[in-house]
Amino acid sequence: MYRRLVVKLSGQAIAGLNEFGFSSDRLTHLATEVIALRATGVQVAVVIGGGNVFRGNRAEDWGIDRVEADNIGMLGTVINAVLLRGRLTALGAENVRLMTAVPIDNLAEPYIRLRALRHLEKGAIVLLACGNGQPFTTTDYPSVQRAIELQADALLVAKNGTDGVYDADPNRHPDARRFDHLSYQEVIDRGLGVMDQSAFILARDHRLPLHVFDIDRPHAATTIAGGTPLGTLID
Repeated sequence: MYRRLVVKLSGQAIAGLNEFGFSSDRLTHLATEVIALRATGVQVAVVIGGGNVFRGNRAEDWGIDRVEADNIGMLGTVINAVLLRGRLTALGAENVRLMTAVPIDNLAEPYIRLRALRHLEKGAIVLLACGNGQPFTTTDYPSVQRAIELQADALLVAKNGTDGVYDADPNRHPDARRFDHLSYQEVIDRGLGVMDQSAFILARDHRLPLHVFDIDRPHAATTIAGGTPLGTLID
């Protein structure tokens, strides 16, 4: 049984079947999963992506500077976080805190590590937006960074429609094999695209366990929190 978990949600998880935008049904599903996870007694923080609003790596397509593009992407994570906070509250969740790496005082608290720890210890659901406030990173790196900073027992890497790590793209190769368990070194040696390499190396160096699972599966996060193997465990 884990004591504290960080969940990484992509913007795509909120968009659902669409590449961009928002899905009310998906938002409800995600909020329900987060509420159920906290109900198990686990302290829960959620790092939220913004790829459904804007992707910084499309800067060239839009003819804008990459730093500016990443700033837009960070603001996209705030939109998603406010949406998730609203749905959590509408579903009856109490004590939901939104913290941002870039100060936006009218909407959220600034991310301060010790304050976030205090919120978690009091049983709050802590939503973390704006990545780590810096350009040139996806949500992968801040999710690992926050999990380490907040002394989480593991990082739950939520995927959309993919129930773990495979030896090939399962959408293109029907015979692709899913791994139940991998070591950090095996992921590197096999060249498996679990997350950005810098984020993965950070997780490896700090021995942070990664659970890669399908967020579309009902009760997946609570199953993992309860100690039942699901998806792929990397440690």
